[in-house]
Amino acid sequence: MSPAITVFDVGGTHIRQAWWLREGELRGRTSRPSPGFRRHPGASVAELQRMMVHELCDAVAETPDPVVGVSFGAALDHRSGVVYASAPLWGDHSEPFDFKAALSARRPDVTWHVVNDVTAALLHAAADPGRARHRKVLLATISTGIACRTVDRRQGRDRIPVDGCGLQGEIGHLPAVTELAGRAVKLPCDCGEVGHLAAYSSGPGIAWMAQILKEREPAGWNASLLGTLTADGTAFEPALRRALDERDALAGDLLDAATSPVAAVLRTALCLDPEIDEAVLTGGVVHGLGQHYRDALMRHFDRDGLYMTSERDPAWLERRVTVTGPGEADALVGAGIAAYTGAVA
Repeated sequence: MSPAITVFDVGGTHIRQAWWLREGELRGRTSRPSPGFRRHPGASVAELQRMMVHELCDAVAETPDPVVGVSFGAALDHRSGVVYASAPLWGDHSEPFDFKAALSARRPDVTWHVVNDVTAALLHAAADPGRARHRKVLLATISTGIACRTVDRRQGRDRIPVDGCGLQGEIGHLPAVTELAGRAVKLPCDCGEVGHLAAYSSGPGIAWMAQILKEREPAGWNASLLGTLTADGTAFEPALRRALDERDALAGDLLDAATSPVAAVLRTALCLDPEIDEAVLTGGVVHGLGQHYRDALMRHFDRDGLYMTSERDPAWLERRVTVTGPGEADALVGAGIAAYTGAVA
């Protein structure tokens, strides 16, 4: 195997690329826009898929026996590399696409390893020496899309169980509920369904939630720092962070509503599987909001925790829920680990 592996992290917004060395180091990082439906609104899904295959294949240098690890933002069969759906890239489309076969057909000289982006991030996070004694680690990414994975570390190797379709942890498309200004919210998900967790809690979902709040509470919105900043032309994401930094009440209400579905899923996961020693949160939304995001989750757990456990051991949830900083659960590194170790067949 080549001493350096080409790695890609493909998301709904960007494609990141680098060289991964066996020591885990990344070199030559680059980033460019992803060929998704938002960037190419007139293209068919088949055209978008061809663009993606060409984009990745053409970016791999022609070296002897090249090896590539791809972290891909999609629901995919981890046993075969068949992609079932990628709402952030292709919207409302769920016809299976043999992504790995398409890559191999265009570049048969390359050994391709394709994993879900959340799996890749989890492989990196689980490799941290501080988690060496953990039985299980759950990682959830909150970004353009939302998903989670849990790895079982007790067999002497990282094992990520999957169901009969090769899937695990597609929580972004679970039914969810939340409220704004005392009323239920119904928003469409990128996948075409209404009322999914990602519709409320993803990056685009939180922006849509803000618009709903603006419509329902116009006076409160105009009087808030968040409303003032966005009216002055500040982009929504930095405006939300600054408003939270300055304890803007309306911004806090918005974040509480957006994190409520995520808290419900984490609470359920930790209730059903107490062997999860850590629930790690990562992704663009978490990194952008930092400690504010975790604080919002903790408020939900303080109000509605685990039956008996939260009463008898109030810090049990507190100890298990952590947030990462940029680079601590890097899907590029995880793609390299998957390609080098064959962690996912």
